[in-house]
Amino acid sequence: MSNVPLASPGSFEKDFKNLDHVEHLPSIDAATAAAQGAETRAVKNAELYAAIQETNIPKWSKESRHLYFAVFIAFCCACANGYDGSLMTAVLAMPHFQNTFHSGTTGSKVSVIFSLYTVGAMIGAPFAAVLSDRFGRRKGMFCGGIVIILGMIIGVTSKHMAQFVVARFVLGIGIAIMTVAAPAYAIEIAPPHWRGRCSGFYNCGWFGGSIPAAAVTYGCNNINSNLSWQLPLILQAFACCIAMVGVFFIPESPRYLMANGREEEAMDFLVKYHGTGNSNSKLVHLEIEEMRENIKLDGIDKRWWDYRPLFLTKNGRWRMAQVLMISIFGQFSGNGLGYFNTVIYNNLGITNVSKQLGYNLLNSVVSAVGALTAVSLTDRMYRRPVLIIGTFICACALAANAGLSAELDKQVKARGTNVSQSLAQGALAAYFLFNIIFSFTYTPLQGVIPSEALETTMRAKGLAASGILVNAMGFINQFAGPIALGHIGYKYIYVFVGWDVVESVAWYFFCVESQGRTLEQLEWVYNQPNPVKASLKVDQVVVEADGKVVEKVQA
Repeated sequence: MSNVPLASPGSFEKDFKNLDHVEHLPSIDAATAAAQGAETRAVKNAELYAAIQETNIPKWSKESRHLYFAVFIAFCCACANGYDGSLMTAVLAMPHFQNTFHSGTTGSKVSVIFSLYTVGAMIGAPFAAVLSDRFGRRKGMFCGGIVIILGMIIGVTSKHMAQFVVARFVLGIGIAIMTVAAPAYAIEIAPPHWRGRCSGFYNCGWFGGSIPAAAVTYGCNNINSNLSWQLPLILQAFACCIAMVGVFFIPESPRYLMANGREEEAMDFLVKYHGTGNSNSKLVHLEIEEMRENIKLDGIDKRWWDYRPLFLTKNGRWRMAQVLMISIFGQFSGNGLGYFNTVIYNNLGITNVSKQLGYNLLNSVVSAVGALTAVSLTDRMYRRPVLIIGTFICACALAANAGLSAELDKQVKARGTNVSQSLAQGALAAYFLFNIIFSFTYTPLQGVIPSEALETTMRAKGLAASGILVNAMGFINQFAGPIALGHIGYKYIYVFVGWDVVESVAWYFFCVESQGRTLEQLEWVYNQPNPVKASLKVDQVVVEADGKVVEKVQA
């Protein structure tokens, strides 16, 4: 490493002006390493592993706590999206909502209420990318909050279906703006070895919204007035308000700063939050070198209309393949059925509205447990096997639910309401198991995979494209779901059983492993003839007793 003297705060940038390279690890051959009896370890990136081992970021320092707060603000943006997932499912079951709008719980009116939200999100996504790239990730989150609050006001004051549908459309636009800026921010501020947990925690904001929404609607169902559905809608703005205030107390993304000619500010951020104030930090030098190499001041992010690199280059197509798969599979693996939980519970013989809302809350809680367990392991678990195996188990759980539901259906036709409780409980358990496994497999990685697959100057645009794909699949779920459930009932689940098997095979052949590498080093992976094979390549390093990495073993 270059011998750069420790700088005083505020002048870190002077130490990096002449930094042309990072001193890489010396190498020895495998035979010599074996002869010396050295301990060797397999890692994805030798230089990064060495830098992390020598840069001990205190977990509870003032700077680390500030970083946690910044990730929490991004988390609040995901809460706003998750809140809506449980909100409308429960609100539709409320008598006073039905007395006002007469929508029913399945059919075309319900399809319009749900799907206009996703149409708004699809339309808002490209504008979200422009906001995030031109004005910064923090301002993107702030603007999204303003639009969501506007949509909430329109919805709460609605007396007719048309106005309520407009509110859903506006809400979708606001959510798109927030959920393009927030995941980009979460992944860009995180140290490389915290990246999975930070971006995974961001996406768990879905449950940070869905659980309170389920709890609020469960309680508000006892209010004997229109306030029973209006109050839950008002509280949708709560997480937005926290995010809008919080953005004034958090730093801007260093990668955004670097991409917009504010290199000194980016350096100050990295030294303060990733280097524990030490300008000699190997981790900081490695990150700065890679950012300089991969981020261009005249990059594609300066041309708001230009999405060509995502589709017209081999590198871009492989990157977009990851975004495409996680965006489509993450929405169309059976999890879209969650919008219609009350209908599913009704099919399983649970007809009491209060019980349905209670199970809705329980489902959100157990799903969150699965997701948070995965978040705690994200920086240690390889992404590829989790997606392959987890998706296949999802198919098995849905198959069990569909099979038991088929038997229940036969009993209903033969005996009426006198059906086997054990069958109903088994079907319900299989459905809950699916949600736990899905949340473990997909919830953290829905935030991690797109952000890791996209390089800095295309991250906002790629996330906008991901948002369009996510909401396109959400539109299919939310428009087709009520109609399909109304016509074929439980048989709709069989569609997802077969599709999940297809997804598992697709992950096996096309998933690029990104765990253990810097965002910039992934550029090398995606430039290889076979990125999947390249992503599985490991380095062997020699580690001393104190954990210090001293040499890299030659292949």
